[in-house]
Amino acid sequence: MKKNVLALLAFGLFATTVNAQETVKQEAKNVGTAIEKGAKATEKGVKNGAEWVGDKAKKGAKATKKGVKKGTKWVGKTATKGAKSVEKTAVKGADAVADGYKDVKSDLKK
Repeated sequence: MKKNVLALLAFGLFATTVNAQETVKQEAKNVGTAIEKGAKATEKGVKNGAEWVGDKAKKGAKATKKGVKKGTKWVGKTATKGAKSVEKTAVKGADAVADGYKDVKSDLKK
């Protein structure tokens, strides 16, 4: 009887061990599948992120180019206006100096 009980216990222990091994194998497989899915999702996310950054960089470069071009035109127009204004002021200043010189000269003659 002891042999039968021991044999039964040994068989039960063996069956439990085999079942535990199968459970561990299945869990390992599930973990591997989950890791694989996570890696694919990460790959897709990184790819999409890189494409998004590339698109934003292109748009930013175009906007910068456009802004610089407009800024250059504005500076050119403003510089031209400033130069004309300075020229008018210089002419007026020169005329005023000439008039002052004539006044001083005529005063000295008197």
